[in-house]
Amino acid sequence: MSSVCHWLRWKGLRLYARMVRERKPPEFIAKGWALGIFVGCAVPFGFQLVVSVPLSFFLKCSKVGAVVGTFITNPLTIFFIYPVQAWLADRLFFGGNLSFTRLAETEWTFEAVMALGAETLKAFLVGGLLNALVLAPLTYFGVRKLVQLNRIRQAARKPRRRRA
Repeated sequence: MSSVCHWLRWKGLRLYARMVRERKPPEFIAKGWALGIFVGCAVPFGFQLVVSVPLSFFLKCSKVGAVVGTFITNPLTIFFIYPVQAWLADRLFFGGNLSFTRLAETEWTFEAVMALGAETLKAFLVGGLLNALVLAPLTYFGVRKLVQLNRIRQAARKPRRRRA
């Protein structure tokens, strides 16, 4: 188990380093990451990069953040995130007819989601939008703060030049 924790820590540190090393304003970087998270939640798996990359050019934000942020939904996490977002949206907006067990057992391929029917597809899309509307602002402010703090630490480490 410790090797899994070590691997996760290593991946987290690499992701952090990739985020803070980008030489753009913190707002530019944060906007890209928030866009990636938004698209990763709101757009079905498989179409996310096709949406996030052009949007990052149009919105003038971090392309790295826009791409990496979409990986919030990946082949490992969709089996948790997608059922929860569909079930929650169904409960909040559509009367709560969907079974969480049935959603959790779904393959979450495009074909499988289409086979579940319009009710599930509607809950899935609304749940993704709801998830995106919550996580994107949190990501923006969190990433902006991390980049700002990193830059303050980097500036404090640089030796000060003496005037002659």
